[in-house]
Amino acid sequence: MAKKAARKSSGKKKQANQPKKTQTFLSRIRRWVMRGAVVVACVFLALVLIYSVVNPPITHTIWSEWRRLGKVERDWVPIEEIAPVMARAVVAAEDANFCRHWGFDVNAIRDALEDGGNRGASTITQQVVKNVFLWQGRSWVRKAMETALTPVVEIFWSKKRILEVYLNVAETGEGLFGVEAAARRNFGVSAAELSPVQAARLAAILPAPRARSVTDPSVYTRRRAAAILDGAATIRADGRADCFED
Repeated sequence: MAKKAARKSSGKKKQANQPKKTQTFLSRIRRWVMRGAVVVACVFLALVLIYSVVNPPITHTIWSEWRRLGKVERDWVPIEEIAPVMARAVVAAEDANFCRHWGFDVNAIRDALEDGGNRGASTITQQVVKNVFLWQGRSWVRKAMETALTPVVEIFWSKKRILEVYLNVAETGEGLFGVEAAARRNFGVSAAELSPVQAARLAAILPAPRARSVTDPSVYTRRRAAAILDGAATIRADGRADCFED
């Protein structure tokens, strides 16, 4: 009887120890997950700080296109060597309130929701975060990371730097990245020599650079370019270009 009681007592102790072991195991997993999240956050913060002064050498999209095509064209130029009308055209086309928000355009988001999500509401800052630090495609993980990184970039980068990076990493055609490469291939001029019409046409194809032509624009692209040209003049007149123009 004593032996049976001892065995029962031992069995109860083992059963009692199992939840404790499970809790310990889960605690360890949580600690490692937290540590991993902190490491990832530190890496991204370090990259944000580095790229505030150092030009990103490559992005996920550029690397993917290089693998697909075997080569890409991209020539980095400082914003001072890009025609001011090109910068204004991009802002007018992609994010007219660029100078007035902190990374998210609340009004644009509200309009997109009211429209059933059929229109985009990403700001230039969000696009820079996606292009430089993350990857293309739709997923909740990427969107969450983009949402977390966008205000960090706004804190540590100037608006002028954000726009400069955008103008140099945005896809502007098949195997083309940045406005300098696009200007030279399509018009045979540097980004500094772009005319207002040329700049507006480049800005007009940005949502779909592989499907739209700069040199043989469709009626829609021509109309969009004309609207962008008017918008570029408007944001210059009302001060919405002050944050990136001297």
